[in-house]
Amino acid sequence: MTLTRPPSRAATAVERASTALGRLRRGRLLHPAGRSFVGETVIWGTPGPPTGVALLDQPGRYRTTVRLSKGTPTPGSWPDVLGLALRLHRDAGRPFDLLVSSSGAAPVLRSLPLPRRRFTGTYSTITCYRAGRRRLWLAALADPDSADLGRSLAAAAAATRRDTPRLVLAVASAVGPWRLVGEVSLGSQLSAEQDEALAFDPTHNLPPELRMAGPLGWLRDHTYRGSRRARGATAQSGGSTAATV
Repeated sequence: MTLTRPPSRAATAVERASTALGRLRRGRLLHPAGRSFVGETVIWGTPGPPTGVALLDQPGRYRTTVRLSKGTPTPGSWPDVLGLALRLHRDAGRPFDLLVSSSGAAPVLRSLPLPRRRFTGTYSTITCYRAGRRRLWLAALADPDSADLGRSLAAAAAATRRDTPRLVLAVASAVGPWRLVGEVSLGSQLSAEQDEALAFDPTHNLPPELRMAGPLGWLRDHTYRGSRRARGATAQSGGSTAATV
């Protein structure tokens, strides 16, 4: 099933509502509290059968902008649906915007956003992607050898000043195990102004072989459109221009 597109009236209604709520909030509608960082993503290549997505199947190194966030947001270290957003900057074409939320690692839980205290843990795309006939879930998993990111945004920022925290990138089918394809490293923190300017488009900033599937993908597309409009941002806004870590 490809990305479902309900009638344009529904799309217009979702975008207008998202724009109005974003203007009322005077900032991001989704995951408003966050910290952004310079990063680097190293893709090792897909072990086993290829996914059909060249960016995942072939080794590569990408300058990356990383954003950690809280969904509601709750204060301090209170539980929340935590977010990890990655923008992989490519030499040609659109960047790759990967947005994942705190979830479980098991097949039955990787499609459910789950509140959590710690920023080190499992993050999943929740909804699936399509690569040809394949259904794929992408995730960022805890690296047991990495510095811990702590229980708050302030603690995560402090961890990047002391060390270079890492998360492991993985891909899976609906019921299959996670296959490790690379890692992302977090470096120096970006300024509050750079974080505010950053905007993601997880539906269209994708490798050419990959597309988001299902009604949740459609809803995310139009919600993000409205949120960006409220902030005066575009799908390509922001991103680190600093050297990789």
